[in-house]
Amino acid sequence: MTPPTDIETAPPETPPPETALARAYATIRTGILDGRFRPGDRLREEHLAEISGVSRTPVREALRRLATEGLVELTPGLGAFVSSWSVADLEAIFAVRALVEAAVAEQAARHLTAADIDALEARAERMEDLAARRPAGFLDRITGLNHDFHTRIAAACGNDRLAGLLTQTVDLILVHRTFRRYHDRQLVRSMAHHRELVDAFRAQDADWAGAVMRAHVHAARHALVADLSLSPPAEPKAP
Repeated sequence: MTPPTDIETAPPETPPPETALARAYATIRTGILDGRFRPGDRLREEHLAEISGVSRTPVREALRRLATEGLVELTPGLGAFVSSWSVADLEAIFAVRALVEAAVAEQAARHLTAADIDALEARAERMEDLAARRPAGFLDRITGLNHDFHTRIAAACGNDRLAGLLTQTVDLILVHRTFRRYHDRQLVRSMAHHRELVDAFRAQDADWAGAVMRAHVHAARHALVADLSLSPPAEPKAP
């Protein structure tokens, strides 16, 4: 049996380069998508290296990769910032998402099994229940269930390229935490769309599923853009 390591005195292990890059990338990306790092926030290499448990070199590479994905802006002389989207930017992103996710729903309607649809219905019911009861942290729980709901649909579409393109566009929007911007009526409407998607999938009606998904995305666009028009994101600032 290997003796236990004294974690107080043992020297820290240096992760292999690829592992270090993956760790830094995952840490920063998750922080952006879960709202820990907000649009316009400066991303300091020292802090990112500390929370990732890696050196600054993989952090820099991770930031460059995230910049190519649109989640990070690299500003010469200032550093890295979480991307801030203008209303026009978000309109364009949502237009792409509406096209792609409607196509994903149409394809999924042809491939989802009864068990898959049961799983989607269970998540739709849990979201409805949370929206009705509003326990502590209900929006975070709905956000997680919603992500799982849409991810399951994408996984069933049978087209990895289409699903990958959808992931990229959805991630850009997730930075703005859409559910936190919904009014009561908008939240109820979103839950109703999930229910109708389940009905369309059970009917194996691709056109119906695509139409509902398109309406679902456009409703989310309206809620987010209307809110941002009243309180636009801050511009990146020098430290």
